[in-house]
Amino acid sequence: MTPTTSTTPTTSTTPGPTGRPPLVARPRPAAAPLPTTPAARRAPAAAAPVAAPVPAARPRVEGDWFLLPAPRPEAAVRLFCFPHAGGDATAFTPLARALAPATEVWALRPPARGGRSRDPMPADFAALTAEVAREIAPHLAPGRRAAFYGQSFGALLAYEVARALPADRRPELVVVAGAPSPAEWTERESKDLDAAELLRLTGLEELVSADPELVELALGGIRTDLAVSATYRHHPHPPLASALYALAGAEDPMLATTDLSGWAAHTRGAFDRLVLPGGHLLATVDLPGPVELLTSLLHSLPTGRAAADPTAGTTTAGATAGTATATATASATATATEEQPSW
Repeated sequence: MTPTTSTTPTTSTTPGPTGRPPLVARPRPAAAPLPTTPAARRAPAAAAPVAAPVPAARPRVEGDWFLLPAPRPEAAVRLFCFPHAGGDATAFTPLARALAPATEVWALRPPARGGRSRDPMPADFAALTAEVAREIAPHLAPGRRAAFYGQSFGALLAYEVARALPADRRPELVVVAGAPSPAEWTERESKDLDAAELLRLTGLEELVSADPELVELALGGIRTDLAVSATYRHHPHPPLASALYALAGAEDPMLATTDLSGWAAHTRGAFDRLVLPGGHLLATVDLPGPVELLTSLLHSLPTGRAAADPTAGTTTAGATAGTATATATASATATATEEQPSW
């Protein structure tokens, strides 16, 4: 409904104490039209007020494979985060601080970069998946609430690790961002996309361009992960029972938002696909990422690992998470429709 506006401005007839000009009442602007309903949904650009940040504890490393940017041993939920190609665990520091104290972030530290620059990367994607699953399993004890969040290359890895875990160690929730579904990943080649182009498209070039040494380190990590990514082969398998949410940035130059629908075939739990403000990487060293969406989903997780039971159907937890997401997001038209290379 358009609010009623005044067509004739009213003027105060009482002069000010020092001969100021009379006050004039300005017309109220008309309300903007509401968006139409699309196939994929976009989270609102204006987020609800967020509580004051909780002071973070000193970061610590857990073994070789995990960084806890803001340790919270009392947290009810563990969120395991998987970085993009060439990325490191430190990319999730702002997200970890934003989700504390209710959620403790465990960020994956891939080999061949950062503090693990001397550690070799496994020979192929299957070997990497098996090694990460072996390292993560002891931290997914039955009865502890857990979820996975991965970006691009890390989204594919998060999904495959969840599938490789024993049924009683699988996360209740898997959130994949900026990645086509596993079947599409195999079918779509890189199309001459090299490390330098990838650095530019992810928006990370500006962060390192001032330091040639940082540029070369970033390119080296990307080349390593692109080589591993090229070995990935999707094989049909029973879908997960975990809830699965597929995200894309509205300004992502690498992924068409229509690609998200392919993820629906990979879960028997709750599923949704959403378009959020942002580019290819939602969480970076400068941006915490989809904090409010993750908060609503993580708070909906049940106690225990019921959602990971491969014999179970759609879970109450998944339905609750879907409801929470629906109330926290608004409709919008998918803006990226052009097919782009995956990585």
